[in-house]
Amino acid sequence: MEAKKVVVVGGVAGGASAAARLRRLDENMEIILFERGEHISYANCGLPYYIGGIIEDKEDLLVQTPEDMEERFNIDVRTNNQVLEIDLDKKQVEIEDRLTGQRYSESFDKLILSPGAEPLRPPISGIDSDKIFSIRNVRDTFRIKDFIDENDCREAIVVGGGFIGLEMAENLHLLGLKVTLVEMADQVMAPLDYEMANIIHKELKSKGIELLLKDGVKTFSQEADDVVVELGSGTRLKTDLVILSIGVRPETGLAQMAGLEIGDTGGIKVNKHLQTSHPDIYAVGDAVEIVDLINGNPAMIPLAGPANKQGRIAANHICGIEDTYKATQGTSIVKLFVLTAAVTGNNEKTLRKFNIPYLTCHIHSPSHATYYPGAREMAIKLLFSPERGQLLGAQIVGYEGVDKRIDVLATAIRAKMTVYDLQELELAYAPPYSSAKDPVNMVGYVASNILMGHHPVIQWDQLGGLDKDKTLLLDTRTRKEYEMGAIPGSINIPVDQLRQSLNELIPYKDKDIVIYCRSGQRSYIATRILLQNGFDKVRNLSGGYLTWSLANY
Repeated sequence: MEAKKVVVVGGVAGGASAAARLRRLDENMEIILFERGEHISYANCGLPYYIGGIIEDKEDLLVQTPEDMEERFNIDVRTNNQVLEIDLDKKQVEIEDRLTGQRYSESFDKLILSPGAEPLRPPISGIDSDKIFSIRNVRDTFRIKDFIDENDCREAIVVGGGFIGLEMAENLHLLGLKVTLVEMADQVMAPLDYEMANIIHKELKSKGIELLLKDGVKTFSQEADDVVVELGSGTRLKTDLVILSIGVRPETGLAQMAGLEIGDTGGIKVNKHLQTSHPDIYAVGDAVEIVDLINGNPAMIPLAGPANKQGRIAANHICGIEDTYKATQGTSIVKLFVLTAAVTGNNEKTLRKFNIPYLTCHIHSPSHATYYPGAREMAIKLLFSPERGQLLGAQIVGYEGVDKRIDVLATAIRAKMTVYDLQELELAYAPPYSSAKDPVNMVGYVASNILMGHHPVIQWDQLGGLDKDKTLLLDTRTRKEYEMGAIPGSINIPVDQLRQSLNELIPYKDKDIVIYCRSGQRSYIATRILLQNGFDKVRNLSGGYLTWSLANY
């Protein structure tokens, strides 16, 4: 049946995108958008930066006002109107006007649910204090900023080291507050693997942010004007305010009450067209269970980009366009002071969880030609299949140029490229922007050498399992570098002296020889020298001393 009337529940990314797309496709359709808050389209990802003063005007957070959307798209936008119930038999929704308390019904031909996800607030004693905040929308942001300004806050505790937690820690620090970040896991930013996250740990500490890992909140309490945070370890912290950023859960209440199917991950179950278990009801955004592009399993990956795409696809399908949403790969990025961290695809933890075979490699590559001023290194980790080198994931932590490299790798993953394809990519080069061999090309060269057997490697976390009596650790850096710090138990032969020193290594021919340098490049040359001179048990430490030292920071 052709849809004459479509009701959209929830604005922001998915809902607003769906409503606008519906109008562009059908000028005569009746479209009603219900939003329980006062804003239908705002810069959700920009909220922490208003608190830190980077975004100065609060009006800049509002992408589109209800009035603008009504005028441009002829959509009936009803803010402060909350949908309370869906009647599938009557195909109507029950609504409450939150300003007047009036309740009324509205019929629909098609319904799009875009309720989003809400911040987790576990039942911890004292959590209802008016000095403990979560951040989800514009109103939350204004409340936090006003509280800080009006109470002359000096200290803050951020609970949770995800994207929002890290951004909040940075922006509170920029306001001049003493910030403590508490994270129950052994690392921040869960999509990163541990050694990559440790680069962020180092950056946080360098800025004076206290980082408490492997510890969680036990209770909150009030003591005079302070919030007292007691951790599981017994540590007691006093602060002016607390920001909770411990994750989100999909808002599925409406869907569950209506009897729509909920997936194993807790999100609304949808098909490739974003239809729920009822064909006339669609769901998009952070509330839906999607398919992980890499491992093919159901997942919850709440990101703005996928939500916008899903809104468009649902609208297309309602209007008769056979569009489909295939999967989410989790491409994301965060700024932390001058540092940038980005991920795409699966990390090691996820690949192990689903028993997916993989190989990894690390490189440390400059953002642009080193002879041009300002080049700074970025750490790149690539995960790929051992069979044909198909890309499974990538992680980059560095400074300039991280964003464009992760986008190239994300595109390559979506196109099902292999590490061999990375070698062939023709990327823009001029000294201020890149090198003739871009970091993306370089990580492709390293990974393909591993696959072809030219470059046997060992990872930083495998060193601890080696038999010291049967292993030689060979440091191929200069004498000066070696004296400034080395992996315990290693000997030093600089790579440029290695050919003349082969006789010194003959007693170690039957041992496993692990070679390293600063970043892995010189030790790769050393690996090739030894392999071609009768040394069979040789492996290069992937990422070199840099990766090892960061992982053990």
